[in-house]
Amino acid sequence: MSFIINMINGLITLYIFAILAVILFGLFVPHIKNPVLDFLISIVNPPLKLIREKMPFVVANDIDFSPLVLIIGLQLIRALF
Repeated sequence: MSFIINMINGLITLYIFAILAVILFGLFVPHIKNPVLDFLISIVNPPLKLIREKMPFVVANDIDFSPLVLIIGLQLIRALF
């Protein structure tokens, strides 16, 4: 059981790093074409789209807070384990 919990914690950590990488590349290098970045975007964007659809107030004045909401949600899931 401990192995499964450690695996879930590791996957959550990797996913948070993927979110942060997409955010940083979007801020500093917005029009880069990189297969690794495309892969990260394809993994990160579906939950972000869902958050934006269900909670339209997370985008205010062209500032998107959906990654923050997703990271907080992942941290809450991690706290349950």
